[in-house]
Amino acid sequence: MILSSTERNGDARERLLARLLDAFGEGLPAPEVSLREIAARTGTSHALLRYHFGSLPGVLAAMLKAQRSRDNEALVEAARQGTFDDLVMAIWRTYTRPEQLSRVRGFFHVVGLAAYSPEDFREFIDSLDDLTKMLASLAEREGLDTEEALTLATVTVAAIRGLLLQEVLTPPAHSEDAVALILRMSRDQSVPRTRPGP
Repeated sequence: MILSSTERNGDARERLLARLLDAFGEGLPAPEVSLREIAARTGTSHALLRYHFGSLPGVLAAMLKAQRSRDNEALVEAARQGTFDDLVMAIWRTYTRPEQLSRVRGFFHVVGLAAYSPEDFREFIDSLDDLTKMLASLAEREGLDTEEALTLATVTVAAIRGLLLQEVLTPPAHSEDAVALILRMSRDQSVPRTRPGP
């Protein structure tokens, strides 16, 4: 079978991404590290990194997307076996492990860059609603209608991300207490069903 250059480039990009993930494990390169330094650690050239990912932020975004995809596979198992609350706690525990700190910092770094140039980070941005979809599915399974479930999931993910940012910026924050509060509020399920009429 003859592969097109697009297919060959896609395979080469995936192989290079696998090497990056192997080299950095659960972490990410720091934003101040150069592509040359990353290439040296990965055993490749900075030119290949630039060709396949465009820039350091492109490398970070691709690595984050792949790492989050792996995390989501484990979280899907938690979702199958548990409740909305169980999944919220699993998400929180996944991203607050000490070995996740560089990745969480990298996530907020890339999100900040994407806010300025969304067109350059479209694939990354499109992957951001994965947790919301999982949580919404569980909320529906637990009795909320589709709209309520999506609203609850959206607010919960936004709160988790806000608390993660707080953990990065002010580590002694008591964010686990805030996660417990989010869960108590979600059990109340007092999400307005419709907008008030005139």
